[in-house]
Amino acid sequence: MADVSKMPFLENSMIVAAHADDEILWFNSIAADVDQVIVVYCDFWAHPDLGSARAASFAEYPRDNVECLKIDESGAAGCANWASPQLTNYGMALGVEANRRAIMRLAKKSLSMVAAYDRNRIAGESVLSAYRRNFDAICDALRPKLRADMNVFTHNPWGEYGHEEHIQVFRALEKLRDEIGFRLWISNYCTDRAMPLAQRYFRSEPADYVRLPCNKAFAEQVASVYKKHGCWTWADDWVWFDDECFMEAPREHSRDEPHRHLFPLNFFSIGDFPQRKGWLPLAMTATAASVALAATIAD
Repeated sequence: MADVSKMPFLENSMIVAAHADDEILWFNSIAADVDQVIVVYCDFWAHPDLGSARAASFAEYPRDNVECLKIDESGAAGCANWASPQLTNYGMALGVEANRRAIMRLAKKSLSMVAAYDRNRIAGESVLSAYRRNFDAICDALRPKLRADMNVFTHNPWGEYGHEEHIQVFRALEKLRDEIGFRLWISNYCTDRAMPLAQRYFRSEPADYVRLPCNKAFAEQVASVYKKHGCWTWADDWVWFDDECFMEAPREHSRDEPHRHLFPLNFFSIGDFPQRKGWLPLAMTATAASVALAATIAD
Protein backbone atom coordinates (compact mmCIF):
# COMPACT_ATOMS: atom_id res chain seq x y z
CA MET A 1 0.00 0.00 0.00
CA ALA A 2 1.32 3.44 -0.89
CA ASP A 3 2.30 5.85 1.88
CA VAL A 4 -0.73 8.12 1.59
CA SER A 5 0.61 10.62 4.13
CA LYS A 6 3.47 11.59 1.79
CA MET A 7 1.23 12.48 -1.15
CA PRO A 8 1.56 16.16 -2.16
CA PHE A 9 -2.16 16.80 -2.08
CA LEU A 10 -2.13 16.04 1.67
CA GLU A 11 0.27 18.85 2.50
CA ASN A 12 -1.41 21.47 4.73
CA SER A 13 -4.55 19.37 4.52
CA MET A 14 -7.94 19.53 6.18
CA ILE A 15 -11.21 17.61 5.95
CA VAL A 16 -14.33 19.71 6.52
CA ALA A 17 -17.21 17.32 7.20
CA ALA A 18 -20.80 18.28 7.91
CA HIS A 19 -21.56 15.73 10.64
CA ALA A 20 -19.59 13.43 12.90
CA ASP A 21 -18.93 10.18 10.95
CA ASP A 22 -19.00 11.91 7.53
CA GLU A 23 -15.19 12.16 7.69
CA ILE A 24 -14.80 8.38 7.55
CA LEU A 25 -17.80 7.59 5.36
CA TRP A 26 -16.64 9.79 2.47
CA PHE A 27 -12.91 10.39 3.12
CA ASN A 28 -11.70 7.31 4.98
CA SER A 29 -8.67 6.75 2.73
CA ILE A 30 -7.17 10.03 4.02
CA ALA A 31 -8.90 10.56 7.40
CA ALA A 32 -5.94 9.16 9.32
CA ASP A 33 -3.44 11.29 7.41
CA VAL A 34 -4.81 14.83 7.03
CA ASP A 35 -3.49 17.51 9.35
CA GLN A 36 -6.91 18.40 10.71
CA VAL A 37 -10.55 17.29 10.66
CA ILE A 38 -13.28 19.86 11.21
CA VAL A 39 -16.87 18.81 11.86
CA VAL A 40 -19.41 21.56 11.26
CA TYR A 41 -22.68 20.59 12.93
CA CYS A 42 -23.16 19.41 16.50
CA ASP A 43 -26.49 19.78 18.33
CA PHE A 44 -29.91 19.02 16.88
CA TRP A 45 -33.02 20.01 18.80
CA ALA A 46 -34.88 16.79 17.93
CA HIS A 47 -32.13 14.75 19.62
CA PRO A 48 -31.20 16.62 22.84
CA ASP A 49 -28.36 14.20 23.70
CA LEU A 50 -26.74 14.19 20.27
CA GLY A 51 -24.28 17.04 20.90
CA SER A 52 -22.94 15.55 24.13
CA ALA A 53 -22.63 12.12 22.46
CA ARG A 54 -20.61 13.64 19.64
CA ALA A 55 -18.41 15.52 22.12
CA ALA A 56 -17.74 12.27 24.01
CA SER A 57 -16.81 10.60 20.72
CA PHE A 58 -14.36 13.36 19.83
CA ALA A 59 -12.76 12.96 23.26
CA GLU A 60 -12.06 9.28 22.46
CA TYR A 61 -11.17 9.82 18.81
CA PRO A 62 -8.14 7.80 17.64
CA ARG A 63 -6.43 11.06 16.65
CA ASP A 64 -6.29 14.41 18.47
CA ASN A 65 -6.79 16.57 15.37
CA VAL A 66 -10.60 16.80 15.39
CA GLU A 67 -12.42 20.08 16.01
CA CYS A 68 -16.16 20.79 15.98
CA LEU A 69 -17.54 24.20 14.97
CA LYS A 70 -20.60 23.52 17.18
CA ILE A 71 -23.14 24.87 14.70
CA ASP A 72 -26.64 23.53 15.30
CA GLU A 73 -28.15 21.32 12.60
CA SER A 74 -30.96 23.03 10.71
CA GLY A 75 -32.96 19.85 10.10
CA ALA A 76 -33.00 20.52 6.35
CA ALA A 77 -32.27 16.92 5.33
CA GLY A 78 -34.97 15.67 2.97
CA CYS A 79 -36.50 19.11 2.30
CA ALA A 80 -35.27 19.80 -1.26
CA ASN A 81 -36.82 18.66 -4.52
CA TRP A 82 -34.19 16.18 -5.68
CA ALA A 83 -35.97 15.39 -8.94
CA SER A 84 -35.36 19.01 -9.98
CA PRO A 85 -32.79 20.40 -7.54
CA GLN A 86 -32.28 24.15 -7.33
CA LEU A 87 -29.11 25.68 -5.90
CA THR A 88 -29.11 28.90 -3.89
CA ASN A 89 -26.51 31.22 -2.39
CA TYR A 90 -26.90 29.42 0.95
CA GLY A 91 -27.13 25.81 -0.29
CA MET A 92 -30.30 24.44 -1.89
CA ALA A 93 -33.86 25.65 -2.32
CA LEU A 94 -36.11 23.90 0.17
CA GLY A 95 -39.58 22.84 -0.90
CA VAL A 96 -42.89 21.46 0.31
CA GLU A 97 -41.37 19.33 3.07
CA ALA A 98 -39.82 22.42 4.69
CA ASN A 99 -43.26 24.06 4.72
CA ARG A 100 -44.80 20.96 6.27
CA ARG A 101 -42.18 20.96 9.00
CA ALA A 102 -42.80 24.66 9.67
CA ILE A 103 -46.48 23.90 10.22
CA MET A 104 -45.63 20.95 12.48
CA ARG A 105 -43.25 23.11 14.52
CA LEU A 106 -45.95 25.70 15.15
CA ALA A 107 -48.46 22.99 15.99
CA LYS A 108 -46.08 21.65 18.62
CA LYS A 109 -45.64 25.16 20.01
CA SER A 110 -49.37 25.57 20.33
CA LEU A 111 -49.71 22.18 22.05
CA SER A 112 -46.87 23.00 24.44
CA MET A 113 -48.92 25.92 25.75
CA VAL A 114 -51.33 23.40 27.29
CA ALA A 115 -48.53 21.10 28.49
CA ALA A 116 -49.25 18.54 25.77
CA TYR A 117 -45.74 18.66 24.31
CA ASP A 118 -42.23 19.25 25.64
CA ARG A 119 -41.03 22.72 24.55
CA ASN A 120 -37.41 21.53 24.77
CA ARG A 121 -38.06 19.29 21.75
CA ILE A 122 -39.36 22.08 19.53
CA ALA A 123 -37.14 23.88 17.03
CA GLY A 124 -36.41 27.49 17.88
CA GLU A 125 -37.01 28.60 14.29
CA SER A 126 -38.16 27.24 10.95
CA VAL A 127 -35.95 24.91 8.94
CA LEU A 128 -35.51 27.48 6.18
CA SER A 129 -34.51 30.24 8.59
CA ALA A 130 -31.97 28.02 10.36
CA TYR A 131 -30.59 26.71 7.06
CA ARG A 132 -30.06 30.20 5.69
CA ARG A 133 -28.47 31.47 8.89
CA ASN A 134 -26.10 28.50 9.07
CA PHE A 135 -24.48 29.37 5.76
CA ASP A 136 -23.06 32.63 7.08
CA ALA A 137 -22.15 30.96 10.38
CA ILE A 138 -20.13 28.31 8.53
CA CYS A 139 -18.30 30.87 6.42
CA ASP A 140 -17.50 33.04 9.45
CA ALA A 141 -16.23 30.07 11.47
CA LEU A 142 -14.07 28.58 8.69
CA ARG A 143 -12.61 31.75 7.15
CA PRO A 144 -9.88 32.34 9.82
CA LYS A 145 -8.84 28.67 9.66
CA LEU A 146 -8.10 28.63 5.92
CA ARG A 147 -5.04 29.72 3.92
CA ALA A 148 -4.20 29.88 0.25
CA ASP A 149 -1.61 27.07 0.53
CA MET A 150 -4.06 24.51 1.92
CA ASN A 151 -5.67 21.39 0.46
CA VAL A 152 -9.25 21.24 1.74
CA PHE A 153 -11.41 18.12 1.32
CA THR A 154 -15.17 18.36 1.67
CA HIS A 155 -18.51 17.00 0.48
CA ASN A 156 -19.08 16.87 -3.24
CA PRO A 157 -21.50 19.38 -4.83
CA TRP A 158 -24.33 16.81 -4.94
CA GLY A 159 -24.04 15.85 -1.27
CA GLU A 160 -22.97 12.20 -1.78
CA TYR A 161 -26.42 10.60 -1.36
CA GLY A 162 -28.26 13.92 -1.54
CA HIS A 163 -28.02 15.72 1.81
CA GLU A 164 -28.92 19.41 1.95
CA GLU A 165 -26.49 20.17 4.79
CA HIS A 166 -23.61 18.46 2.94
CA ILE A 167 -24.29 20.72 -0.02
CA GLN A 168 -24.44 23.77 2.23
CA VAL A 169 -20.95 22.96 3.55
CA PHE A 170 -19.65 22.53 0.00
CA ARG A 171 -21.12 25.82 -1.18
CA ALA A 172 -19.71 27.67 1.84
CA LEU A 173 -16.24 26.34 1.00
CA GLU A 174 -16.76 27.11 -2.69
CA LYS A 175 -17.38 30.73 -1.71
CA LEU A 176 -14.32 30.76 0.57
CA ARG A 177 -12.17 29.22 -2.17
CA ASP A 178 -12.98 32.24 -4.34
CA GLU A 179 -11.96 34.55 -1.49
CA ILE A 180 -8.84 32.77 -0.24
CA GLY A 181 -7.56 30.60 -3.08
CA PHE A 182 -6.98 27.19 -1.45
CA ARG A 183 -7.37 23.95 -3.41
CA LEU A 184 -10.78 22.36 -2.83
CA TRP A 185 -11.13 18.59 -3.26
CA ILE A 186 -14.16 16.28 -3.38
CA SER A 187 -14.61 12.51 -3.30
CA ASN A 188 -16.59 10.28 -5.62
CA TYR A 189 -19.62 8.94 -3.72
CA CYS A 190 -23.04 9.21 -5.36
CA THR A 191 -26.55 7.72 -5.44
CA ASP A 192 -29.38 7.76 -7.95
CA ARG A 193 -31.11 10.38 -5.78
CA ALA A 194 -28.19 12.80 -6.16
CA MET A 195 -27.46 12.08 -9.84
CA PRO A 196 -29.63 14.90 -11.33
CA LEU A 197 -27.46 17.41 -9.46
CA ALA A 198 -24.19 15.54 -10.08
CA GLN A 199 -24.82 15.70 -13.84
CA ARG A 200 -24.50 19.48 -13.71
CA TYR A 201 -20.83 19.06 -12.85
CA PHE A 202 -19.91 16.90 -15.84
CA ARG A 203 -17.16 18.28 -18.06
CA SER A 204 -16.50 18.17 -21.78
CA GLU A 205 -13.11 16.54 -21.15
CA PRO A 206 -11.94 14.07 -18.49
CA ALA A 207 -10.36 15.71 -15.44
CA ASP A 208 -7.39 14.50 -13.41
CA TYR A 209 -8.17 12.59 -10.23
CA VAL A 210 -6.35 10.66 -7.49
CA ARG A 211 -7.37 7.11 -6.56
CA LEU A 212 -6.47 5.81 -3.08
CA PRO A 213 -7.16 2.56 -1.20
CA CYS A 214 -9.69 2.90 1.59
CA ASN A 215 -8.34 2.69 5.13
CA LYS A 216 -10.95 0.23 6.38
CA ALA A 217 -9.15 -0.51 9.65
CA PHE A 218 -9.14 3.15 10.70
CA ALA A 219 -12.72 3.59 9.53
CA GLU A 220 -13.86 0.68 11.69
CA GLN A 221 -11.91 2.05 14.65
CA VAL A 222 -13.62 5.44 14.39
CA ALA A 223 -17.04 3.93 13.70
CA SER A 224 -16.78 1.84 16.87
CA VAL A 225 -16.28 5.02 18.91
CA TYR A 226 -19.36 6.67 17.39
CA LYS A 227 -21.40 3.50 17.93
CA LYS A 228 -20.25 3.28 21.54
CA HIS A 229 -21.63 6.75 22.24
CA GLY A 230 -24.80 6.32 20.20
CA CYS A 231 -24.11 8.89 17.49
CA TRP A 232 -23.26 6.66 14.52
CA THR A 233 -25.78 7.81 11.88
CA TRP A 234 -25.15 5.26 9.15
CA ALA A 235 -26.16 1.64 8.56
CA ASP A 236 -24.50 -0.88 10.87
CA ASP A 237 -23.99 -3.27 7.95
CA TRP A 238 -22.31 -0.68 5.70
CA VAL A 239 -19.50 -2.22 3.64
CA TRP A 240 -16.57 0.05 2.84
CA PHE A 241 -15.53 0.46 -0.78
CA ASP A 242 -12.06 -0.75 -1.71
CA ASP A 243 -10.90 2.64 -2.94
CA GLU A 244 -11.91 6.28 -3.31
CA CYS A 245 -11.23 8.92 -5.94
CA PHE A 246 -10.59 12.62 -5.34
CA MET A 247 -10.64 15.50 -7.78
CA GLU A 248 -10.50 19.25 -7.46
CA ALA A 249 -14.02 20.55 -7.06
CA PRO A 250 -15.48 21.49 -10.46
CA ARG A 251 -17.71 24.45 -11.15
CA GLU A 252 -21.33 23.91 -12.05
CA HIS A 253 -21.62 23.42 -15.79
CA SER A 254 -25.08 22.90 -17.27
CA ARG A 255 -24.27 23.31 -20.98
CA ASP A 256 -24.93 20.18 -23.04
CA GLU A 257 -22.00 18.51 -24.77
CA PRO A 258 -21.94 15.43 -27.05
CA HIS A 259 -19.73 13.63 -24.53
CA ARG A 260 -19.38 14.64 -20.90
CA HIS A 261 -17.25 13.25 -18.10
CA LEU A 262 -16.97 13.31 -14.34
CA PHE A 263 -14.77 10.67 -12.69
CA PRO A 264 -15.22 7.07 -11.46
CA LEU A 265 -18.06 6.99 -8.93
CA ASN A 266 -18.56 4.92 -5.80
CA PHE A 267 -22.24 4.48 -6.60
CA PHE A 268 -24.57 3.04 -3.96
CA SER A 269 -28.23 3.05 -2.95
CA ILE A 270 -29.89 3.90 0.36
CA GLY A 271 -33.52 3.37 -0.67
CA ASP A 272 -36.05 5.90 0.57
CA PHE A 273 -34.52 8.91 2.30
CA PRO A 274 -34.76 8.29 6.08
CA GLN A 275 -37.17 10.50 8.04
CA ARG A 276 -35.43 12.08 11.02
CA LYS A 277 -36.94 11.50 14.42
CA GLY A 278 -38.48 14.69 15.70
CA TRP A 279 -40.22 15.34 12.40
CA LEU A 280 -42.71 12.52 12.93
CA PRO A 281 -46.30 13.78 12.55
CA LEU A 282 -48.16 14.77 15.68
CA ALA A 283 -51.67 13.65 16.46
CA MET A 284 -53.10 17.16 16.39
CA THR A 285 -56.51 18.40 17.37
CA ALA A 286 -58.31 20.42 14.71
CA THR A 287 -57.82 23.53 16.84
CA ALA A 288 -54.06 23.03 17.18
CA ALA A 289 -53.68 22.39 13.46
CA SER A 290 -55.63 25.48 12.48
CA VAL A 291 -53.70 27.66 14.94
CA ALA A 292 -50.40 26.35 13.53
CA LEU A 293 -51.47 26.93 9.93
CA ALA A 294 -52.56 30.49 10.62
CA ALA A 295 -49.38 31.26 12.55
CA THR A 296 -47.15 29.97 9.75
CA ILE A 297 -47.86 33.09 7.73
CA ALA A 298 -46.38 35.26 10.46
CA ASP A 299 -43.46 33.01 11.39
